[in-house]
Amino acid sequence: MILNRLKCLCILALFFAQMIAAPVFADDGYKLWLKYDPIKDTKLKSEYAVQLSFIALTADHPTIAIAVRELQTGLNGMLGKSVAEVKKAVSGSKGIIFRINASEAGISEEGFKLQTENGNTVITARTEKGVLYGVFELLRKVQTGQSIKNLSVVTSPKINLRLLNHWDNNNGTIERGYAGMSLWKWYELPERIDPRYIEYARANASIGINGTMVNNVNASARFLTEEYLGKVKAMADVFRPYGIKVYLSVNFASPRLIGKLKTADPLDEDVRKFWKDKAKEIYALIPDFGGFLVKANSEGEPGPMDYKRTHVDGANMLAEAVKPYNGIVMWRSFVYAADPNGDRFKAAYNEFKPFDGQFADNVIIQVKNGPIDFMPREPISPLFGAMKKTPVSMEFQLTQEYLGWATHWVFEAPLFKECLETDTYAGGEGSTVAKVIDGSVYKNKLTSMVGVANTGSDRNWTGHPMAQANWYSLGRLAWDHNLSSEQIADEWVKMSLTRNPQSVEIVKNIMLRSREIYVDYTSPLGLHHLMGEGHHFGPEPWLVKAPRPDWTAIYYHKADSTGIGFNRTATGSDALGQYEPGLRNKYADPDKCPMPYLMWFHHVSWDKALPTGRNVWEEIVHKYYTGADEVLWMQKEWKKAEKDIDGEIYDNVAARLKTQYKEALWWRDSAVLYFKQQSKKEIPAQYPKPQRTIEEVKKIVDVYHVR
Repeated sequence: MILNRLKCLCILALFFAQMIAAPVFADDGYKLWLKYDPIKDTKLKSEYAVQLSFIALTADHPTIAIAVRELQTGLNGMLGKSVAEVKKAVSGSKGIIFRINASEAGISEEGFKLQTENGNTVITARTEKGVLYGVFELLRKVQTGQSIKNLSVVTSPKINLRLLNHWDNNNGTIERGYAGMSLWKWYELPERIDPRYIEYARANASIGINGTMVNNVNASARFLTEEYLGKVKAMADVFRPYGIKVYLSVNFASPRLIGKLKTADPLDEDVRKFWKDKAKEIYALIPDFGGFLVKANSEGEPGPMDYKRTHVDGANMLAEAVKPYNGIVMWRSFVYAADPNGDRFKAAYNEFKPFDGQFADNVIIQVKNGPIDFMPREPISPLFGAMKKTPVSMEFQLTQEYLGWATHWVFEAPLFKECLETDTYAGGEGSTVAKVIDGSVYKNKLTSMVGVANTGSDRNWTGHPMAQANWYSLGRLAWDHNLSSEQIADEWVKMSLTRNPQSVEIVKNIMLRSREIYVDYTSPLGLHHLMGEGHHFGPEPWLVKAPRPDWTAIYYHKADSTGIGFNRTATGSDALGQYEPGLRNKYADPDKCPMPYLMWFHHVSWDKALPTGRNVWEEIVHKYYTGADEVLWMQKEWKKAEKDIDGEIYDNVAARLKTQYKEALWWRDSAVLYFKQQSKKEIPAQYPKPQRTIEEVKKIVDVYHVR
């Protein structure tokens, strides 16, 4: 009996010792970057408590009520004290004052000023929505440990329309979704509002996102029926106080599919009437409805070209229908014909450039960041800068379709910044993509940046916990594209994971290197479109047959015994000719082309010498091997931060990093063994030979093709 009691006491002692050594913070990622953990720095905590002792209101409005509730939740969590709500400033105390002035100079309708006046923290805005954004900025400063004694922030969003595009279907699935099923429970709407809709709205408002496209671009016409419009209205009512409008992707054939017409010809009067009536019906339900997104004549989707009409005919018909209600039409440029002898790179430019200036003023062309399809690294789409009379929207992809789904840690802000900071030379030197899409170059009033959402029903929203940072990055850069990847990473880590300075730097460093590491072990030196066909997961560089020639890998890498890469110079497809001379000249000479883009634009010899001192074959092998090895470095660095990261999140990421390394080796072995066959070269002696054959790695891919 005594021995049994001693045994129990020993077990209990061991249990409590483990609890002390490895504290569990019970954070599963649900709160995103709005955790509001207690501040441990006593000096900062005291400063904040003194400076933020009350909240003085100037308006009674649903959005203001949300702003107050967010402040109270955030400050109570971080400071451990309630903050009183009062009607006017408290004499002798320092607090937060809301000030709404519709004619306030120096800011836009959504902008705000966050300033210190007479010891008080004053949030001034032209609208209630601006106040809400100012509240989140104040909370961000407190969360990240910044002083708020002498605030002087004056800011307005650089992009007007800052949206998420959800590729969600009405059956609950998500096209290219890797975090569970859809957030939207269509079968429960409109009667039941899932609490996650409110949490989703909070998260978006906190980073300045003001619109959401709730359904897939490969759209079902059912979303335009009375049944589903009632459901969308219920969502719009939830999102509205958070400054978020709803938009719908529409099926161009809807007049036939649900309107019982014999055609969807955009020049047919009955078709035009169908869309006008549908717009009237929608706006009667949702007065602030944002507008339509259209994927037309792309990958089998219907469109105006089915009737020998043009993109202008289709877009302008829809624009006419929504214009009386200040609605807009986002017309996607992702259109490409199947041409085995062509170059898909050129497709969007060839389709849309001839129509520049012919679109209605409430039409914006939505353009993917690169010319192919969200590759790990792409040069910019030539349409940025080429459309001089038509506004273009930036479309980034947050969901990691080509970035390892939810098992690879890839921080996308460096990818976004790389694109946004590229100079188009369209309006002279300095005409960056960012300045094109924010209207600076061509003075466009309609400006937009969207991200294909990475959210799902998983408790932590994004599958991989670190993928939350990509959602956060999209919102922050859409508000201010001058923010650096470093600043965004710093904010997100401190708000989401830890404020311990050493661990913050460790995690930031992993984040900032993660995208380049992924590129190295999947698609170095400008290689692209090497992934598996259809599912877009894992390597398949040997892919020679697919439903379309431009869905194969060999279409792009063109590896043979003489060399590798796609010649897009004047002696090849001349895709470079679609760029302005300043950018074209940057890539045209294979001896001067930046190495990350070499095989995007040149077919080069395996023996070509590179600035690294290695030839092309040696450099390819080096990148694949070192890239895979860098995942081991990520694992070791992550381990260093363990003591400051919640146990559940730490274990989740640590396990995914193990999977990431396994899959990095899969990429390495597949690519090196395949290109070894094409080049007829041997793997340099300093690298260990793969432990499997090309036939064995091909069998791994075959698993993903099983239906």
